Amino acid sequence: MKLHWKILISLILSFIIGLWSNISVDQQSAIPAWFTGLKESCLFVGTLFLNGLKMVVIPLVVTSIICGVAKIGSESGFGRLGLKTIGFYALTGFFAVCTGLLCVNLMNPGIVDDQIREKMLSSSTESQSAKIEGAIDHADKGLQGLIEIFHRMIPSNLFKAASEGQLLGLIFFGLLFGFFVARQSPKARETQVAFWESLNAVILSITKLIISFAPIGVFGLVTPTLMQVGFETLGVMGKFAVTVLLGLAIHALIVLPLLLWILGKINFKSHYQAMAPALLTAFSTASSSATLPLTMDCIRKRAGVSNKITSFTLPLGATINMDGTALFECVVVVFLAQLFGVEMGFVTQFTVVLMALLTSIGVAGIPSASLVAIIVILQAVGFPPESIAMGVGIVYVVDRILDMTRTAINVFGDSCAAVIIGKSEGESGYYKSLSQDK
Repeated sequence: MKLHWKILISLILSFIIGLWSNISVDQQSAIPAWFTGLKESCLFVGTLFLNGLKMVVIPLVVTSIICGVAKIGSESGFGRLGLKTIGFYALTGFFAVCTGLLCVNLMNPGIVDDQIREKMLSSSTESQSAKIEGAIDHADKGLQGLIEIFHRMIPSNLFKAASEGQLLGLIFFGLLFGFFVARQSPKARETQVAFWESLNAVILSITKLIISFAPIGVFGLVTPTLMQVGFETLGVMGKFAVTVLLGLAIHALIVLPLLLWILGKINFKSHYQAMAPALLTAFSTASSSATLPLTMDCIRKRAGVSNKITSFTLPLGATINMDGTALFECVVVVFLAQLFGVEMGFVTQFTVVLMALLTSIGVAGIPSASLVAIIVILQAVGFPPESIAMGVGIVYVVDRILDMTRTAINVFGDSCAAVIIGKSEGESGYYKSLSQDK
């Protein structure tokens, strides 16, 4: 059985068991021992899988970028490839934010009754409040916080950046290192490339082993979430959640497929099929970076994109291309403006669009990234502090499921960039492995 089918079955089982457990406990006065045991067991397995993916992210990103850039850095097309990648990511990000803005203005999810609002607020826990306060602290840095984005690009301590998972700095180092490897003497260049390629091959073998446990890991990650949220919280999402999901669906099912067809003459059905394991894992982990090893594996083996294109576009995309996150941020800000009666004209909404694009890139490397980005935008458009705290609390109640969905969109956007840019560079023969599997 193919990996994506195993992951899908695992997801279905996690939904059934997680929601059933929540309903069973909800009818009891005390939490039974089996509930706690099941939750802790799933968290144990899920954490092991997620840690395994995170373990290989840093070496995979560094070795892949160095290999890719070292091979193409001396070519005249290196600058062209970089411009194409950045340009595509900027284009899809802009489309995503505009889609979110259109949906939220059409749906007007901020018009909700007081009972729904109270349920959302009453669902807040101490841990949620602590997380929100931490996000506000990060956002309070204002312009200084945005300046830190550029500081993280050039880390003072490379090993510290690696230990903290700051991919932006590691990607910059990888690009710089690979670029100058390409400019060494032929003998030195060949030695360096051979070393980094062999190291990359070992990391890919380890990654393949970890990926084989994906169905078990997905079950362990998703089940505890559903045991916690249950049907009540899902129901409270209401119109806001529908608006977000509609925007994400339009971007994933209309905008990106059109770009695949127009720019790359690519059959979007084949691409969906090729990316199925990565998308399901992204949904489960809610982390583009953690899913990166599987994303690269799907693009290389299932889609058939060259290692040169894959190793350059995907690590960069996992860091700066956050289509789903940018769309979500835009919807949240306008939703809260509607909820609290804050007037937002065209200029203000255009400001939200630009800030959603910038913050979706810049805050990815800090805790509570989406919350921090939302708070930064709310502060910029003049929301009072008490409304910001309450608004973010409302959003956080329903954030988990939406976070899982928008992460899948982030990953899908990266994958579209890889195949489209590969096509533009003259590559062909994509998706042959899929036809062979049949």
